[in-house]
Amino acid sequence: MNDAMTSQAVEVAIDTACRTLRLPTIRERAAHAADVAAREQHTYQGFLAELLLAECDDRDERRRARRVHEAGFPRPKRLDDIDYDANPNLNPAVINTLASGEWVAKGRPLCLIGDSGTGKTHLLIGLGTAAAEAGYRVRYVLASRLVNELAEAENDRALTKVIARYGRVDLLCLDELGYLQLDRRGAELLFQVLTEREEKTAIAIASNEPFSGWTKTFTDPRLCAAIVDRL
Repeated sequence: MNDAMTSQAVEVAIDTACRTLRLPTIRERAAHAADVAAREQHTYQGFLAELLLAECDDRDERRRARRVHEAGFPRPKRLDDIDYDANPNLNPAVINTLASGEWVAKGRPLCLIGDSGTGKTHLLIGLGTAAAEAGYRVRYVLASRLVNELAEAENDRALTKVIARYGRVDLLCLDELGYLQLDRRGAELLFQVLTEREEKTAIAIASNEPFSGWTKTFTDPRLCAAIVDRL
């Protein structure tokens, strides 16, 4: 850099370079960091390291936020916000174990079963959020909405593509399974998604019915048994 470059020219050069290289945090913090470095006599390496680490931290945060947004959660819910006093059947130790995400990494299923108002959706979204922030690709969807999407895709001859898309996410969060009865074709479409994911990628399901009551949703006993077997 030319020693005669003015302070204004330096600021413009940094701004332009950061925009070109897509370094928004460095662009925002460079001037203040330079003032602090000069005042506290930081080394050049220390000054550069501070800016680069700040950029990395902010980039990680933006990446986490983007993954959570792309998951499609209907509202923000976090595991830290669970009221264990209001939900005494929830074991904090078990929740903490699930929050580690080991079951997601191993592609295991998780079924959250309980009556309405017991915190199933909060837990489902909270676990999904934790997984997304840990770097996993997550997708949240209501069971009824998924079946409708699959039926529309079948009509548009795009069923294979949609099933493959749901098969690629690391964790599928399927909410409100059991609230509505599915006809045989709807159950078959859902079964295809579960089969696509079986033993490869994780799925978490929230239902108000125990497995023994799933025949209310899946009226074909053999198909119901096959779906339960996938979980």
